[in-house]
Amino acid sequence: MKAIVFNIQRFSTEDGPGIRTTVFLKGCPLSCLWCHNPEGMSPKPQLLWYHHRCIGARDCLGACPEKALELTPQGMRIDRERCTVCGLCEEACPAAALEVIGKPWSVEDLVEEVKKDEPFFRNSGGGVTLGGGEPMLQAEFVAEFLKRCKEEGLSTALDTSGFASWARYEAVLPYVDLVLLDLKQMDPAAHERMTGVKLDPILENARRIGALQVTVWIRTPIIPGHTDTVENVSAVAAFIARHMPNVVRYDLLAFNNLCIGQYDRLGMPFPLREAPLMSREHMEKLKAAAERAGAPGVHWSGAVRQE
Repeated sequence: MKAIVFNIQRFSTEDGPGIRTTVFLKGCPLSCLWCHNPEGMSPKPQLLWYHHRCIGARDCLGACPEKALELTPQGMRIDRERCTVCGLCEEACPAAALEVIGKPWSVEDLVEEVKKDEPFFRNSGGGVTLGGGEPMLQAEFVAEFLKRCKEEGLSTALDTSGFASWARYEAVLPYVDLVLLDLKQMDPAAHERMTGVKLDPILENARRIGALQVTVWIRTPIIPGHTDTVENVSAVAAFIARHMPNVVRYDLLAFNNLCIGQYDRLGMPFPLREAPLMSREHMEKLKAAAERAGAPGVHWSGAVRQE
């Protein structure tokens, strides 16, 4: 049993309590306009080119059996129709300018990898978080991996959009200490327009998770022009107060555009390239609105623009 992992991020402090190792799995059923991990959208491995690493050695061009690479004055052109992501160009590049994002990991190897950080977990109250993409697309692997982590005495967290069948959550949640659940937009039409999926299945799963004996953090990305209204945040907070007594924290995550480079490396457009950062004043306003609506433990984080 293997899963496609696109990143293992150590010393994370944003994906649950303490110092954590976050494992990012590839593939997501959502297509959020503001996705901060575009390399997590596709379930398949993808080839990236880092212009600042490239020394123009051209070893990669000869290594590609499909002739899918062309180094031009404007940079590397990757013919993604021809590229099979075989990884031979990655191996040939002396400067690590080409990289295949998304490698297969077995349960056993991934458990051994995260166990390397156990001293940091123990001393900080941290643990392992599975994110993505959407990890529930690989639920069979996730259940087995988290089960093995629990057997090793590691604390576990699941970062999920909530958009998966309940049967998958039933298989995984017995091995989860903390659920990090996104509730992005409470207007059904707006939610579908912004994310590509319907809201109702997510809310139904949230209600079911709210009835379990598992700790939950709710998170809302605050995206200018999309999720950043007092009405939306208040509606999320009211839902939490009404349906999710096991929520101990509500995080408001301010938009940033640090992902632009990754979109460029993937040859993908970023719809919010020109969107501004949120202001501190507005984030404080949203925090106060969430508290008035009854959400517990409201926090906000992220870079804000200088007024």
